[in-house]
Amino acid sequence: MRRYKRTLVAAALMATLVSGTAGWAAGSGQSPVTGPPPGTAAWLDDTSLGRSLPDPGKASPAQVAAFFGALSPAQQRELAARHPSVVGNLDGAPVQLRYRANRLAIAEDPRYARLAENGRQIIAFDPRGRGTVAEVYGNLLTARHVAVVVPGSDIDARTYDRKRDPYGTPAGMAGSLRTATNGRIAVVAWAGYTTPLGLGLDAATGGLAEAGAGRLARFTGGLTAAGVKTPKLFCHSYGSVVCGIAASEAAASDIVVLGSPGMRAANVAALRTDARVWAAKDPSDWISKVPNVEFLGLGHGTDPAAEDFGARRVPAGTAHGHTGYFAPGTDSLRAFAAIATGGDVR
Repeated sequence: MRRYKRTLVAAALMATLVSGTAGWAAGSGQSPVTGPPPGTAAWLDDTSLGRSLPDPGKASPAQVAAFFGALSPAQQRELAARHPSVVGNLDGAPVQLRYRANRLAIAEDPRYARLAENGRQIIAFDPRGRGTVAEVYGNLLTARHVAVVVPGSDIDARTYDRKRDPYGTPAGMAGSLRTATNGRIAVVAWAGYTTPLGLGLDAATGGLAEAGAGRLARFTGGLTAAGVKTPKLFCHSYGSVVCGIAASEAAASDIVVLGSPGMRAANVAALRTDARVWAAKDPSDWISKVPNVEFLGLGHGTDPAAEDFGARRVPAGTAHGHTGYFAPGTDSLRAFAAIATGGDVR
């Protein structure tokens, strides 16, 4: 009887979750892209240097950085030419080398030719599934401050820089944030995990976020191992679930969540991070209609913008809707720019 009651409660909760907003019922199941990058087998079989190459699935970013640090520039370029898909996604490898490798990898896949345009700095690219990508705006190696934008649903290698609804995409958010700081920071638009499509079961559960969290933690660790300043994470919508799960392991000085359905934590202390945690939610954001519960794997828990969660509040009174936080002229964007440059919000 007890099990039957639990099943009924779970079913009722699921009905609430998928009908909480007009669009919450749509979506399809996604299989996350996990594991080492394409071409790993050939990489591991390569004996051209007379020594084993670091295992992409096992070596830490620090170990990867040490390996490349012991190579000559010519040796580094040779490896990138032979194994572009591995080097371009190898967290801890030199930043400029990753750009070079990804240009080569993208050239092999005509579907993504636009990503190889002059001036683009692609620091991660994986065509598997719907495709994942991360692009850098600014100079990661010289910037005093670095931000990483982590997006929510419906973002992949084809849509992360779409023109429609630009401030709902990681590329649009990254560009707007960098402009708001007068170019004083470098920003990564990180579409580096498999996101939910629509607002169905994937968006209401944490499976994709758990897979994405591991990738985010490793990516940020790779930045610091490569000599980049510890980044500040800006996490939108379902991306805040990713950041919440990754918080204890990600290299981050600040974690800013906006339009969040929850971080899978009861409060800031439960995130187990030394980073400053910030939260923004504008009054017109439909995410407020999503129940802040977590039960039998459904829902994402406490609202980070709620006072008892303990996050620092980011003003968002002039932002509009779920994707308006980075729109020029908003109080939220001004606050984000202050946080991104190492300041505080008053």
